[in-house]
Amino acid sequence: MTMSDWNDKIIEEFRANGGKVGGNFEGAPLLLLHTVGARSGQERVHPMMYQKVDGGYAVFASYAGAPTNPAWFHNLVAQPRVTAEIGTGTQELVARVTDGDERERIWTAQKAAYPGFADYELKTTRQIPVVVLEPAA
Repeated sequence: MTMSDWNDKIIEEFRANGGKVGGNFEGAPLLLLHTVGARSGQERVHPMMYQKVDGGYAVFASYAGAPTNPAWFHNLVAQPRVTAEIGTGTQELVARVTDGDERERIWTAQKAAYPGFADYELKTTRQIPVVVLEPAA
C-alpha cells in the first residue's frame, strides 16, 4: 500500500464516521488539512493529528522523523490560507509557523501526550515544525 492509498483510506474512514477513525489513530484528535500545492496549484488533503491550542489548532510536520519536512509543510508556508475538516465541520484557517517558547510549549505537550512524536524527533536532525492554524479573518 502506498502512502497515498493509506491516506485515502483514512480520509474515507474519517468522513464516513464523523471525524473518527480506528487503527493507529483511534481515539487521537485527527483533522483533514486541505492545502494548495505551491507549484501545481492543486488541492491536497492530508490527515494529521492535532492539538487544541488557544485560538486554534497545532499540527506537526514530523513526517515520521524523515530528514526533510513533508510536502504539505512547504505548501502551507507558500499558501498559508487553508481549510481543515474537524469532526463533521469545516473551518477556514490561516497557518502560522511557531518558534521559541510557543513552539517548545506546544511540542513538549504533544510529545507527552503522544510519545511517538518524541520517537520522530530522535530519528531526525531537523527541528520538527509546529504550525498553529488560526481562524481566518
